[in-house]
Amino acid sequence: MEQKSIFDNNKNQPLASRLRPQTLEEFAGQTHLTGEGKILRKLIESDQITSLIFWGPPGVGKTTLAKIIANKTHSKFIEFSAVTSGIKEIRAIMQQAEDNRKLGEKTIVFIDEIHRFNKAQQDAFLPFVEKGSIILIGATTENPSFEVNSALLSRSKVFVLQPLKTEELVTLIKRAIKDERGFGSQKVNITEDMIKIIAEFANGDARSALTTLEMVILNGDMSDKGEITVTENTLEQCISKKSLIYDKNGEEHYNIISALHKSMRNSDPDAAVYWLARMLEAGEDPLYIARRVTRFASEDIGLADPHALEQAVAAYQACHFIGMPECSVHLTQAVIYMSMAPKSNSMDMAYLSAKKDALQQLSEPVPLIIRNAPTKLMKELDYGKGYKYAHDYEEKITSMQCLPDSLKGREYFKPNEQGLEAKYKVKLQQIKTWKEQHKDI
Repeated sequence: MEQKSIFDNNKNQPLASRLRPQTLEEFAGQTHLTGEGKILRKLIESDQITSLIFWGPPGVGKTTLAKIIANKTHSKFIEFSAVTSGIKEIRAIMQQAEDNRKLGEKTIVFIDEIHRFNKAQQDAFLPFVEKGSIILIGATTENPSFEVNSALLSRSKVFVLQPLKTEELVTLIKRAIKDERGFGSQKVNITEDMIKIIAEFANGDARSALTTLEMVILNGDMSDKGEITVTENTLEQCISKKSLIYDKNGEEHYNIISALHKSMRNSDPDAAVYWLARMLEAGEDPLYIARRVTRFASEDIGLADPHALEQAVAAYQACHFIGMPECSVHLTQAVIYMSMAPKSNSMDMAYLSAKKDALQQLSEPVPLIIRNAPTKLMKELDYGKGYKYAHDYEEKITSMQCLPDSLKGREYFKPNEQGLEAKYKVKLQQIKTWKEQHKDI
């Protein structure tokens, strides 16, 4: 738990900390929440704030917004850390907040990275949220539906914060150059193009934009007059490697694999290869991608092109044999093949339909006619009686019923007209017609 003044203008702090907005007017981005007439702004200005969860990527203003709310509503601000805050400490501070409430003082408890708090820690806040002892503001980069206790989540309003737009970051950077809390006391020469490059490099992260700006200015060329000039060489060195936003254990991991899957399903090879590159260049395990592509080969293509599964399995084997970066080309081949192949979800739909019946009728007995009869007793109980061995018949098929009586006539595999599946559709219809004609034989 960290308890301190709301704003600290220590010049030794990083630029992002020195320039932290103190009012909604200074706050950059999130106009869908804090713009004139928007719901969060109304709640703040009318001092009707209840417990909140701010969900969004790093550097979009979650902590800053919490501090602005505390300042605007004249509330005591307490910040908790998941690493250092134990249950005993949480309860002690919460009791103090309850005492303060009785004296008319409001307390805002800010929990950064609330998803890192375990269930017991989150539960410790619940009674004080219910009593109104505190206003809890949690910040998370992970989906709160999965990471925040349902009881706590149901008592909080979730606001989704978006990455800042490039133009918003450009405005923020220019303010940092002119503001006395930033570099306003110095003469800084930097071009509009450079500012835009820094904004684009930040990828929606205000903290990243200000950190990069600080780095290029501190490493700029200083003249005899004390003027600082940012050169292209300095800028290139400071942004030589861009970190891709990708958390292999977080939601973005699933967002991007979903993007790959849906791009292939929509027969868009360009988009599919882009999302593939996003994952591989961010360090994703190529075998994980290969497994997902293998699933896709049957889930979204199936018998429309049976070779798709062969391509996917071959790509998996290639990834296993040689690894990254060489196997990127094999995955690219597989991803493009899947994108261009005819599509059918008949395999997936067949299984899901059969699964539904199977779960509802788990105790449905296997028809005697298709049971094995390895013992004399089983034969006496008519196991296998009347079984028709398909290979004994000229057409290699019989009219024997293999489904339980309760599911007689049920159809799970429903092929479409895509690719080779059209041939399977014709073949299936021929089989069904033949069985109907010979059902009494």
